[in-house]
Amino acid sequence: MADTRTAPVLPDTSDDAHPAPADGRRPGRGWLGEVRHSMPAAAWWVVCLSLAVLFLYPLYVMLSMALKGAQEQGRIPPTAFPHAPTLENFTHLASVQGLNVFGNLLNSVMVTLAATVLTVLVATFAGYALARARFPGSNVVFFVALATFMIPFQAIITPLFMVLKTLGLNNSLVGLTIVYVTFNLPFGLFIMRNAFAAVPGTLEEAALVDGCGILKALRHIMLPIVMPGVITTALLTFFASWNEFFAALILLTDQDKFTLPVTLTLVTSGTFGSVNWGALEAGVALTIIPCIVIYVLLQRYYVSGMLNGALK
Repeated sequence: MADTRTAPVLPDTSDDAHPAPADGRRPGRGWLGEVRHSMPAAAWWVVCLSLAVLFLYPLYVMLSMALKGAQEQGRIPPTAFPHAPTLENFTHLASVQGLNVFGNLLNSVMVTLAATVLTVLVATFAGYALARARFPGSNVVFFVALATFMIPFQAIITPLFMVLKTLGLNNSLVGLTIVYVTFNLPFGLFIMRNAFAAVPGTLEEAALVDGCGILKALRHIMLPIVMPGVITTALLTFFASWNEFFAALILLTDQDKFTLPVTLTLVTSGTFGSVNWGALEAGVALTIIPCIVIYVLLQRYYVSGMLNGALK
């Protein structure tokens, strides 16, 4: 007897079965994917390598100059790489032009960490309240907080100076920390409020029904879900506070309380017009390396946190 069984019909996976949208893009492929697939593989890698060199070359020049000795720094034409690498430029930072760069680095670390922790804590609790514990005028409060983005920071530096002077916090790292928290809090509030608003309310309700209090539900249920937003807020606050120059220059007058960006500006000015470029580049390396390391380690949380906060 002849076998009358038929072969199973497989789904058609060709491009004709899934026509492209009207704008010409393939499903699940963004504009970068379209550009990549429209170029030959060799051309794509040439473009990627060119961009990598464009962004990495300044970092190479910085590290190369920081590792060169005093004689090699002034050589003309300049050498492409240090022939006798040395760490003397980093050791000279302890006393270059009478400045204690390492002491000022410690000031930057303390102020930045304190501002980051305070901003994350306040933004987390305030964002949770605005997203979940709705109250009359909550939207107005959120709008007013966002409206502060339209006020240039330089325009309110004089009132901030007067307020800190009245409170006895002028020329202090505590006062500078409060200013950094005030400056970074609106955007942190924006990120955290939208992160909490994106979480389904049924999860929190189930936790409350099971006997969790609000703080316990926030800690054990909500925070693990919105952790990308927390890390994004922490990263943005860290970078902004670590690199901030203007407020530290205006609000601090004692040299031993300066932060690293202000100190590097003094190193740039030099003594009698002479600049120790090796020490300057070593100081720049101390400024950049922590930011690069932290961002590389936490970049996946940063990207997802920005998307969650922006798409809500």
